[in-house]
Amino acid sequence: MRAREAVIVDAVRTPVGRRGGALSNWHPVDLLAHTIDSLLQRNRFDPALIDDVIVGCVLQQDQQAGNVGRHAVLAAGLPESVPAVTIDRQCGSGQQAVSFAAQGVVAGGYNLAIACGVESMSQVPMPAAMVPGAPLGPQYSRRELARYEGRLVAQGTSSELMNRTFGITRQELDSFSARSHARAFAATVNGRFASQMVLITADADDATAPIITADEGIREHIDAAKMASLRPAFDADGATTAGNSSQLSDGAAALLIADREFAVQHRLRPRARFCAMSVAGADPVIQFTAILEATRKALKASGLSVADIDLFEVNEAFAGVPIMFQREFGIDDDKLNVNGGSVAIGHPLGSTGARMLTDLLCELERTGKTLGLQTICEANGTANTTIIERLDS
Repeated sequence: MRAREAVIVDAVRTPVGRRGGALSNWHPVDLLAHTIDSLLQRNRFDPALIDDVIVGCVLQQDQQAGNVGRHAVLAAGLPESVPAVTIDRQCGSGQQAVSFAAQGVVAGGYNLAIACGVESMSQVPMPAAMVPGAPLGPQYSRRELARYEGRLVAQGTSSELMNRTFGITRQELDSFSARSHARAFAATVNGRFASQMVLITADADDATAPIITADEGIREHIDAAKMASLRPAFDADGATTAGNSSQLSDGAAALLIADREFAVQHRLRPRARFCAMSVAGADPVIQFTAILEATRKALKASGLSVADIDLFEVNEAFAGVPIMFQREFGIDDDKLNVNGGSVAIGHPLGSTGARMLTDLLCELERTGKTLGLQTICEANGTANTTIIERLDS
């Protein structure tokens, strides 16, 4: 049997809209269907060849309930023979969808798959875990709570534990957040995101509605004094604020994943290959440190070192997460989140992993660099890491 290699053929994303903003009128099924359709329009092949569609989505209720992936496949007009599944690995769901698709290719289960993610945080109720001061939700059982003797808390509160554990100051958090906006704004005005954006209007039912061309949450200027004046969101004596946390958002992203030989046979151009994919678990109380172990696992599996990686993407769920990562691995600032991150762009939970990988792929191509590493922390102490290598042909 020949060795099978999973590759990324193409990747697209919507602009990211603020909760209640530019994309809030889009039903999440239609938002994802539109994104999938845009991906297929860029790559001409028989869609009946698609073996599976794997969709990351976190808030699987109301408009996002009942396997949102299958609904999106049908809404996109794909053949009824194309299956779909929806998965939840919290903030890393979109990245995990890509990993499952690539692993399916390597294992021989798929020749061609779509890995994607969607979240409309405008369309579904906000979970209690995201509301400052709210108690933990009913998904926490008596036995789990007893194991941790009442120490389990919502992610916002855990961010303060991380800040204190790693000695991250309010000034550092605010400075990193301003950096995220500045880099994302520069990337936008310089057209770095243009090639990956799907054409989309503010209203799914009105083709004459304004076209959304950029991520809605990015600010051209950050008032340092105003950011410093924001009150801590989760701890009166803490450092995490609305200004140095990711934004609640709407968005979708999709990647076409294929066996390399199959792609070439069908005149699809492989743009990157997967060097390693890992997942790890760590302390569910502090919640964010699993990115460190997941990254070590991916580097070991790939035979690479931190020094070999050209670009790093670390999800900015809270600004302290990439700061922690940067300190742990000694990452140069000009290699980390070079076009900003979720603090500025926004964090539509289920789609962020797919959006970040789309950004990473395009930036490797734009700069002619070779290796990129992406990692995302996830609620309750898990994380994904993916390493890709840009291909010249």
